[in-house]
Amino acid sequence: MKTTLSIFAATAALLLSSCSDNRPIVEASFDIIPCPQSIEPIADRANYVIDRNTVIHYTPETSEMERHARFLQQYAADILGYQIPIKAGIAIKPNSANNGILLKLEKGDAESEAYDMLVSSDQIWITANSTAGIFYGIQTLRKALATTLNNEQFTNNGGFRVSLPAVHITDAPRFAYRGMHLDVCRHFFPLDSVKAYIDMLALHDMNTFHWHLTDDQGWRIEIKQYPELTTIGSVRKGTMIARDFSSNDSIPYSGYYTQDEAREIVRYAAERHIEVIPEIEMPGHMQGALAAYPQLGCTGGPYDVIGWWGISDDVLCMGNPEVVKFCTNILDEIMEIFPSKYIHIGGDECPKVRWEKCPKCQAKVRELGLKKDKQFTAEQKLQSWFTRQIDDYLTAHGHLAIGWDEILEGGISDNAIVMSWRGIEGGIEAARQHHHFIMVPTSYCYFDYYQRRDRSAEPLAIGGYVPIEKVYGFNPLPEVLTEEERQYIMGVQANIWTEYIHTFNHVQYMALPRMAALCEVQWCQPERKEYSRFFGDLGHMTDLYDLYGWRWCRQAYEEPMVIEEQAQ
Repeated sequence: MKTTLSIFAATAALLLSSCSDNRPIVEASFDIIPCPQSIEPIADRANYVIDRNTVIHYTPETSEMERHARFLQQYAADILGYQIPIKAGIAIKPNSANNGILLKLEKGDAESEAYDMLVSSDQIWITANSTAGIFYGIQTLRKALATTLNNEQFTNNGGFRVSLPAVHITDAPRFAYRGMHLDVCRHFFPLDSVKAYIDMLALHDMNTFHWHLTDDQGWRIEIKQYPELTTIGSVRKGTMIARDFSSNDSIPYSGYYTQDEAREIVRYAAERHIEVIPEIEMPGHMQGALAAYPQLGCTGGPYDVIGWWGISDDVLCMGNPEVVKFCTNILDEIMEIFPSKYIHIGGDECPKVRWEKCPKCQAKVRELGLKKDKQFTAEQKLQSWFTRQIDDYLTAHGHLAIGWDEILEGGISDNAIVMSWRGIEGGIEAARQHHHFIMVPTSYCYFDYYQRRDRSAEPLAIGGYVPIEKVYGFNPLPEVLTEEERQYIMGVQANIWTEYIHTFNHVQYMALPRMAALCEVQWCQPERKEYSRFFGDLGHMTDLYDLYGWRWCRQAYEEPMVIEEQAQ
C-alpha cells in the first residue's frame, strides 16, 4: 500500500519558485521509515522547493523551539550542502507568498507526540501541541530530503535544491515506549559513541534509551558513596577468547562513566526527546559489586570481576541486613543523576544456590515465613521480597521499577513493570495480573543475534537468528490478550548485549538496518505496515546511514525474504 506522490507540478511553477537559484533540483520523497499514519497528496498545489531563499521560522515559546530549529538547520545542511537561516517568530499567514519552513506550537487535544505537516508551493508547516511532536515532524522532513550522497554533480555546485511534493501528513506513534538497549558492561563504549547511539535512536523516532550499566563483567557508573565500585568493580583482569570459556587473554579491561558524564548523556538525549533509563542489576549479576564489597555476598569472597560470558552463582546475600541499604544508597545517587520516571533493577538470571546453603539467607526465609508451594520455591519468594523493598523505595521517591520477566517469579511487586524477554509469555502474564509490560522477546528483539543465515561471513555473535523481516513481522500484542489486558502494554524495545561486540562500529553493524524494522513495529499502526513497501523504502534510510558514516549490514536485507508466522 505504497502511497504514490506526485513529485513535480507544472514546470513553469517550479521555475518560478526558484528562479534566483540555479543549483540542480533533486526530487524528495515521503516514502520514509517509519511510514507516517496518513499522507494525502494535494493535487492542486505545486511542489515546495528548498533553496537559498528558504528560511526556518519558529514560534519562540520555549528554548526547545529554537534548539529544534537549529536541529533542522543542521540536518538540512548535512544533506543539502548549505545552511538554511533560522528566524524567531512567525508572522506569516498560511498560503502567503513568503518562502519558509514554519515550526509552530499549537494548543490541541492530539497525542503528545503527534504532529501535522502541510507542504504547499511556498511553505512547509510543521505543527504540534508539544515540542516532541515538532521534533518528530522534523525527523520526517529530514528523512524526506535524504536523496543524494557525495555526488559531485551536487557538491561541486555548492549543494542542491530539493523539490518536495505538496502533501498533508498527520502522524502519531502507536506505542508510548519505543526503546533500544545497550550493554556497556561486557564491552565499554566512550561518551561520543553513546551520543552517536542516541543519534541513531532519534533518526528512528525512538524515545527511550535503556542503558545497561552494571553486571558481573564490570560496574560502569560512578557511585560516590562506594568509590571501589569503579576503582575495583569496573576492572576485570582479562577476557575470554572467542567461545573458549577456559581461555583468558590476561589483558586488563576497564572503563566507567563519571556522574558528570552520565548527566551529559541524559542532557544530550533529553534534547532529542529521549529518556535515559539506567539499569542497575540486583540481586544477581552483581559480581562486579561483590569484587569491591565482598562482605555483601553469601560466602564473603574473595570475588573477581568475571572475565567469561555467563551467569555467576555469587549474588547479593539476602540475609545480610546491609544489602538493602547498600542498594538504596546506590539508587539515591542514580535517581539524582537520572531524572527518568523509570529505573531498571534487572532481577533476571539470579541463581539461588548460594541462598539455599547460606545460614543468613535461610534465617531470613524463616523470619519472613516463606514456604515452598506448587508454583514457587522459598528462595524465589525471597527474591520477590527483596524486589518489593526496592520497588517500594523507588515508588516513595517518585520512580517506577522495571525488571526482567523473572520478577514475576515468587509474586510481582506492586508497581513494577515487566520487561518480557524470554518470549512473549512474561508480557501476557503481567497483563493478566494488571501490570504494565514492555515486549523484548529474544526471538524478535535481540540484535546481538545473527542477522544472516550464512554465519561464516558474519562477525562472531552469541547465537540465534533474527533477520530483518522477522523483526518487522513482530506483533507485540498477542491475540490471547483481552482488550482490557492490551491496555497494559507500554511498547517495544530491542536489546544489544555486547559479549561478542568489542567496538562501536560493530554495535552499529548489529543494529542497522534492523533498527529500521523495529521502528515501524513501534510507530506504525498495523494497517500501515507492509513489508514490501518497507523494503522498498529501506534504501532511502540506508543513504542516511552512509551519510553519517554509520556501519550497517548491507547483506542483511539482500537475502531472500522469508516471513515467519508469529506464534500467539
